Amino acid sequence: MIKRINRLLIKLPVPEHGDANAAAAVQNLLGGKFGEMSTLNNYMFQSFNFRCKRKLKPFYDLVASITAEEFGHVELVSTTINLLSTGLTHPGDPDSTPLRRGLKAHNLQYFIATAQTSYPMDSMGNPWNGTFVHSSGNLIEDMLHNFFLEIGARTQKMRVYEMTDHPTAREMIGYLLVRGGTHILAYAKALEILTGVYLPGMLPVPSLDNSKFDYARKYMEQGLHNVLFTWSSKDYRDIDKIWKGKNPETGERLHVVVGRPEGAPVPDLEALPEEFAPGLTKDHYMQVLKRLKASM
Repeated sequence: MIKRINRLLIKLPVPEHGDANAAAAVQNLLGGKFGEMSTLNNYMFQSFNFRCKRKLKPFYDLVASITAEEFGHVELVSTTINLLSTGLTHPGDPDSTPLRRGLKAHNLQYFIATAQTSYPMDSMGNPWNGTFVHSSGNLIEDMLHNFFLEIGARTQKMRVYEMTDHPTAREMIGYLLVRGGTHILAYAKALEILTGVYLPGMLPVPSLDNSKFDYARKYMEQGLHNVLFTWSSKDYRDIDKIWKGKNPETGERLHVVVGRPEGAPVPDLEALPEEFAPGLTKDHYMQVLKRLKASM
């Protein structure tokens, strides 16, 4: 059971001008094979299907708590895509082709199907696929899969970071490079306990450390590479049986925070009349307002 809070994980800069092709690239970090839809659904189904929860509670707590964070990652990437639509089109008579800039975009679906908002698809408009979910029932296999899934996700974030210098996209990617790195390490430490193999010695993969990215550095300075959250006030606390010791990259102490990060307000998306979104005129809005007040 998930408690939803109307907050983003971090504050995203609201741009004066967006970038449709940056939005298309970021779509891969949402709905691609190694996107946040995949990390969320892999861990979510593994947590639903977990066997021997009581006997193997630290490992169940780990995958369950990371699942909760991944909901926030999906929302953060989606919001980034939405903000990257800022100022791309303008209201106008249909014959003036107010959406003509969409013809030059790499992802036409962004303009035609979703009114310039996110969708569970990759950068080319291919829908996210449930076959990307791996939930084998074998604990070591699933932890190993998650380890490499997070490494694949990190690789693609680094590449998208290098594709666009848009500050909204880079703010999001910088944060997720740091948080994704904690998840890689968490699964590596779980595998070390399960198998005796010291996987943290392989990190970081790819080899470029997060401090090399300007937009990631401040999140490193906040210590977010050393923290796992329980995302609950009383449950999932046994992750401290796994998430302990020192960060192998920095030598800093790892620790668990009971609860969640403070977060930031969710930006409000303005109307796009040229996309017929949300599709309510001023007069219609006033009628809706009257009906809402009448039902109170």
